[in-house]
Amino acid sequence: MFEGFDINFTIFGVMPYVALTVFLVGSIARYERDPFTWKSSSSQLLRRKQLIWGSILFHAGILTVFFGHLVGLFTPVWVLDALGVPYGLKQWMAVLIGGPAGLAALIGGTMLIHRRLTDPRIRATSTTLDVLIMILIWLQLAIGLLTITQSLQHMDGAEMIRFMEWSQSVVTWNVNAWVTVVDVHWLFKLHIFLGLIITMLFPFTRLVHIWSGFAAPFRYLLTRPGYQIVRSRRRRPLEERRRAFDARQAKPGPKVTTPAD
Repeated sequence: MFEGFDINFTIFGVMPYVALTVFLVGSIARYERDPFTWKSSSSQLLRRKQLIWGSILFHAGILTVFFGHLVGLFTPVWVLDALGVPYGLKQWMAVLIGGPAGLAALIGGTMLIHRRLTDPRIRATSTTLDVLIMILIWLQLAIGLLTITQSLQHMDGAEMIRFMEWSQSVVTWNVNAWVTVVDVHWLFKLHIFLGLIITMLFPFTRLVHIWSGFAAPFRYLLTRPGYQIVRSRRRRPLEERRRAFDARQAKPGPKVTTPAD
């Protein structure tokens, strides 16, 4: 029954599409079904100093790593050739920029995990998925740093080109994309596998607030219905407060108009 089963095909040929589907559909469904859970559930009032240092290191590092992967993996090879960028130079940039950024994110993540697990108040406000996703991200960062030991053995950039071709083949629906990475080192395979697991868990954790970080500027500038609505805590009606203000100033002010006026 399982004679033709190939774990490489399952992980690198099928799993990327499953992960992307769960990521997109799950995110949309959560926003439509439970919009009030779409938040980071901040605990910044507790152990603030450790949070600040850990958060800065983690977010600065993880964003650098994320965009480095995004640009590095999805830039077409022909663009590098057209610009005359040597593959070896790109590999060195990945190591010299991604290495320190990954280390910063790992240190910051360690501080955040320690804070979340050792403070009873923060632990009480954390869900199992909160802890699980943070540990998975920490492991992903650690494995990513370990892959540098293998990258240093292929500084001609040839190994990097294989991952670029695999990533771009996946998004262009090339069913044979998995063949590209069949014989890479197991650390790279584990790194990809764990990344796909994190992608599938994304819609069910507080990571969904990342969507807001990217979408908020566009929503605010392009799709917001009007000015921000601010609810006053004053109990007296607005017109009454205007009359009181006019009496103090000894001059009439603008009157409140209604849609009927």
